Amino acid sequence: MRRRTTSWMEHALGLLLGLWLVSGCGQPPEGPVAEQAALGSHRQSVQARLLLSTGWDHSLAVRADGTVWASGYNRYGQLGNGGYASSSTPAKVTGLTRVVAVSAGYEHSLALRSDGTVWSWGSNFKGQLGIGSWSDQNVPVQVSGLQDMVALDAGFHHSLAVGSDGTVWAWGENDAGALGDGTTTERTSPVRVLGLSGVVAVAAGHDHSLALRSDGSVWAWGSNFSGKLGDGTTTNQTSPVRVLELSDVVAVATSDGHSLAVRSDGSVWAWGSNGSGELGDGTTTARTSPVRVLGLSGVTAVSVGVSHSLAVRSDGSVWAWGSNAEGQLATGSRDALPHPVPSPFPGVSGVVEVAAGTGYSLVRLADGAVWAWGENSVGQLGSGLFSSTSRAQVQGLSGAAAMAAGRAHSLALRSDGTVWAWGSNTHGQLGTATSNSQATAGPVPALGGVVAVAAGAFHSLALRSDGTVWAWGLNGLGQLGDGTTTSRDAPVQVRGLSGVTAVAAGEGHSLALRSDGTVWAWGDNEYGKLGDGTQSNRPLPVQVQGLSGVTAVAAGPLHSLAVRSDGTAWAWGYNRYTGQLGDGTQTSRSVPVQVKNLTGVVSVAAGQLHSLAVRSDGTAWAWGSNDHGQLGHGDSSVSRSLTPVRVKTLTGVLSVAGGDAHSLAVCQNGGVWAWGNNEKGQRGTGTNSYALYAPLQVAGVSGGTALAAGGSHSLLALSDGTGWAWGFNDDGQLGNDRPVYYPTGLRSLLN
Repeated sequence: MRRRTTSWMEHALGLLLGLWLVSGCGQPPEGPVAEQAALGSHRQSVQARLLLSTGWDHSLAVRADGTVWASGYNRYGQLGNGGYASSSTPAKVTGLTRVVAVSAGYEHSLALRSDGTVWSWGSNFKGQLGIGSWSDQNVPVQVSGLQDMVALDAGFHHSLAVGSDGTVWAWGENDAGALGDGTTTERTSPVRVLGLSGVVAVAAGHDHSLALRSDGSVWAWGSNFSGKLGDGTTTNQTSPVRVLELSDVVAVATSDGHSLAVRSDGSVWAWGSNGSGELGDGTTTARTSPVRVLGLSGVTAVSVGVSHSLAVRSDGSVWAWGSNAEGQLATGSRDALPHPVPSPFPGVSGVVEVAAGTGYSLVRLADGAVWAWGENSVGQLGSGLFSSTSRAQVQGLSGAAAMAAGRAHSLALRSDGTVWAWGSNTHGQLGTATSNSQATAGPVPALGGVVAVAAGAFHSLALRSDGTVWAWGLNGLGQLGDGTTTSRDAPVQVRGLSGVTAVAAGEGHSLALRSDGTVWAWGDNEYGKLGDGTQSNRPLPVQVQGLSGVTAVAAGPLHSLAVRSDGTAWAWGYNRYTGQLGDGTQTSRSVPVQVKNLTGVVSVAAGQLHSLAVRSDGTAWAWGSNDHGQLGHGDSSVSRSLTPVRVKTLTGVLSVAGGDAHSLAVCQNGGVWAWGNNEKGQRGTGTNSYALYAPLQVAGVSGGTALAAGGSHSLLALSDGTGWAWGFNDDGQLGNDRPVYYPTGLRSLLN
C-alpha cells in the first residue's frame, strides 16, 4: 500500500479525484455515520477517517445518504460500478447503501455497512476480497463470515477488520505473515489475528500490519524489513508482537516501510526504513524500535507516505520531513529533509488534517478548503487537470519558432535568436546560472544568435548562427562536450566543433551534424549510441563512423538516428527486445546500420524505445516498442516492430516527435495528432485515458508549426509565436505558472 493512516485525519486523502463526492463543505457527514457515535473516541476517529479513502490510483467516498462513489483507475473493477473503464468523474458503486466507512487498497476496495457487514470489490488475485475465491469482482460482494465489524483497512494485497469485541480479522496475501494467524498461508476468507483483544484501530501496510489497543499499546506483525515492526529486530513475525517502548498512543500510521505514532502528550515517534529521513530523527538510519521525531510537540494528527511524513500541530501548522523528490514537502526545493520543518503555505493557516500519498501531500483547513502539492501523474492532487490534459499556454513566451523538451524541462527558440527555458533546473539545465526551477519561461542569459535548440534528459544544447554549439546542465557523462564531467548552470562552448547545422540530445549523449554531412557525438556511449565503434564515454566530440551525406539527426535516451541525402535512414545504439534501430534484429549496434524497407525519408525522431520517420510523400512511419501504442499503426496486439510500419491514417505530415511512450505529429495544415501513452495527459486530448494505438487529432489546434515531446509532456509552437504545453507538470515544465509541487488550492472541488 502507498501509505496507511489509522488516525482521524486520513479521510483527507479521499480528496483526490473523488473529493467532490461528499456533500457539505468542511462539515462532518450526517446520516448513517451517527450510528457509530457510541463506539468511543478511538473508534469514532477511525470511522471519520474512512469516509474518504484512496488506493494506488483510485478514490472512494461515502455520501451523506450512505452510498459509495468512486473515481480513478479501474482495470480490476476497483471502482465497483460493474465495468472496467477508468473514470475521472465520480461513479456510484453498485448496490451499496448505509455505508459508514470505506478503505481503498492497492487495487481493491472495502466498505463497512451500518449493520456491521464488510463488502469488497476489485483485484482478488491474492484473496484480498475475502470471498473464499480468487476471482476479481467489479461490483461489491460480502466478505465471508464477518459480522458486527466496527473498523477496517485495506493494504497492498491484504485486508484487516476490527470487531466490536476488539478482535482483529485478516485475509489475503500472507507471504510475510501480514495476516497474523501464525502462518504464511494465503487466505481467501478472514482468519482471526492471534492473541489480540481490545483493539480500536488497525493499519495495513505493504506486507505488514499494525493494531492500536485501547490501553494505548501498539502491536505489529508481518514483514520486518528495516525494522518496520518496531520490536527491536528485523525478523518477520507471523503473529503480533508489541512495538517497543510505546505507551499512551492515540493514533498510528504506516505505509510501505515506516510507521508513526502519536502519544497523548502530542509527541511523535517513528520506526522502520529511513533512507530519505522519513523518521524525522535527523538521520537516514533505519530504526528497529521507535525514536522520537525531533522538535515536534502538540501534534494532533500524522500521516505517512511511502518515504515522507506529515504532521499537524494544535496551532494549525503543518510540518513535513523525508523524501522530497516530487516536491511533496512543499519547501520550494527537491532536497530531502531528515527532520521536520514547517511547510510554507502562502496564505494558508488553520490546518486540521494532513494526508501523505506516494510523492504528494494534502491538507484540509478548518474552513473546509483543501490544498495539495507533489506528484500529479494521474490527477491525484484532485485539481481536475490530470497534470493538465488540455493545452495550457506557456507564460512569458512570445515569438516562439521552435521547441525542445527534456525529461522535465523545456526550451523555446524565439525568432529573435534568444533561448527561453522553464521547468526543472536541478542540474542547471535551464542555463540561468542558478539551480532554481521555474514554472514560467525565462531567457537563457548571454546567449543570442541561436538557430536551433535541443533538450536531453537533464542537459540542453543550442546551435548558433556561426556554427558553434553551446551546452549546459548535467555533465556527469561528458554530454556537454567541453572535455570535462563538470555540470554547468550556464552555457559553455562544445570544444572542437565548427560548421554545425543541426544538433540533437539524448538521455546522456549529444549529436551534431556538420555542413560537410558528417555526424559527431559525445557523452554517454553505453550500447554504442555514439556510433564510433566503441562503448567508451567521450567528453569531447568524436565522428560517427561510416556516415556521410547526412541531412538530419535525432537522439533518443539510448539510441541515435540519421537521415542521408539519398533518403535512407540509419540507426545505432540500444536495440535489445524492442528493435528501435529498425534493422530487423534485436542486436545493439556501435556503428550505424540502415533502417530496413524505408526510403524517401526527410526527417526522423527518437522516443525512449521507439523511432519515427517522415517520408517525402507526407506519410509517417514508426518502429520499435509498441507497449503503449506509440507506433500508431492501430494494432494493440503487436508489442513491437523490428522494421518500420506506417502510422495509421496520417497524410501531409510535416514533422514528428517521440516521448517516453507517446508520439506526436504536426501536419502541413497546422493540425496536431497524438497517439501512445496518456497516463499523464501527454496526448492533450482532455483526458488521461490509457494507450491509444492510432493517431487522434488534438482538438482545437490550428496553426501548429513545431512540436516536441518530453518524457511525459508535450510542447507546440503556433504560427502566431505562442507556445503551448500539456502533460506532466511536476517541475513546471508546462510553463503555465502552476508546477504541481507548489500548493494548489482545491476549495472549488468542495462546493
